[in-house]
Amino acid sequence: MHLARFPRVRLFPAPTPLERLDNFSRALGGPEIWIKRDDCTVVATGGNKVRKLEWLVGEAVAQGATHLVTQGAVQSNHVRQTAAVARKFGMKCTALLEHRVETNDPDYLASGNVLLDRLFGCAIEYRPPGLDMNAEAEAFGEKLRAAGERAYVIPGGGSNTVGALGYVSCAQELIQQADEMGLVIDRLVTATGSAGTQAGLVVGMIGINAQVPVLGIGVRLPKDKQEANVHRLAEATAAKLGLAGGIPRAAVVANCDYVGPGYGQPTAGMREAVEMLAQAEGILLDPVYSGKAMAGMIDLIRKGEIRKGERVVFLHTGGAVGLFGYRGFFERVG
Repeated sequence: MHLARFPRVRLFPAPTPLERLDNFSRALGGPEIWIKRDDCTVVATGGNKVRKLEWLVGEAVAQGATHLVTQGAVQSNHVRQTAAVARKFGMKCTALLEHRVETNDPDYLASGNVLLDRLFGCAIEYRPPGLDMNAEAEAFGEKLRAAGERAYVIPGGGSNTVGALGYVSCAQELIQQADEMGLVIDRLVTATGSAGTQAGLVVGMIGINAQVPVLGIGVRLPKDKQEANVHRLAEATAAKLGLAGGIPRAAVVANCDYVGPGYGQPTAGMREAVEMLAQAEGILLDPVYSGKAMAGMIDLIRKGEIRKGERVVFLHTGGAVGLFGYRGFFERVG
């Protein structure tokens, strides 16, 4: 896989850290747990979308774009990172924010990511829940083009074949780090939502024959829909790269038992995971993606489904800024 064939901009110093979590591993008494710190991608407090934006904005720059358009939930980490990168390249940015979480909490509606979106000068339009948000973004992009602007539309989460290249590259980076450390990885665990991160990792691991299974912990959709979305994008990404043989359906595994009442709705397991990692290792998770993914991993360890003696890498997708939107939940006693 020759990734240099595709346009790219460089946004952060690579590689991101790969750290062993000794205190956390001892507390769980199971596998040897490592963490890939993609919360350390620097731009706008970091997160996994920065990797995707290297390729998405690379293509946008190559096309002469002057205006980035994207979409996400109100507390979207992706929107915050896209807005920041747009400013770095002198572009305007418009974000369509979906009221996906039903709440009147002023912290959720105005703090965290929303505050940073506004500080980056991002133009925000709100949409009700249930719309095809990628179609809404495309329509807005067309409106801008009709007015003479050169708009580049980025789907939610940066999850298309261009954005997924960021996590093909990450898979290569992670295995190189592990090889240099003498670390044999038995399993890679990450949050899976808009599908681009997991799809890119699966393609990357298969493309270099790493033989490292990727487990996505779902944050929104049921298992069948999530796996279908990831597999579809993985197949398309593999085709873009010219990877012979495609992606076996069995390579895409998502556990969606930890979504709770819905996307962005906090759970007791997420709270425990956020507090446990913060107090054991001084590392902050987020309440929507990495917090629920870690909650799932903790439960699977306790159940013995992730076995004692395994070496597990948890890919941290960032998003701790979102904690400020959930202040009331974390301050609640009991």
